Amino acid sequence: MSKTLIGLLVGLTLGIVAFFGGFLAFLIVAICGGLGLVIGLVLDGRLDLSALSSRSTTRR
Repeated sequence: MSKTLIGLLVGLTLGIVAFFGGFLAFLIVAICGGLGLVIGLVLDGRLDLSALSSRSTTRR
């Protein structure tokens, strides 16, 4: 499945949720989708979060 098709499906899903569930439901679905995206990227190895958690060893 291409990234364009996945983006289209996500956009349509968010539009349907916004229409039927209101703005709060839209925000909840969008936040959960973003969190799922980040988790998926980490599990695929395309996003490295170790730079955010490690401390810098160089001192000024």
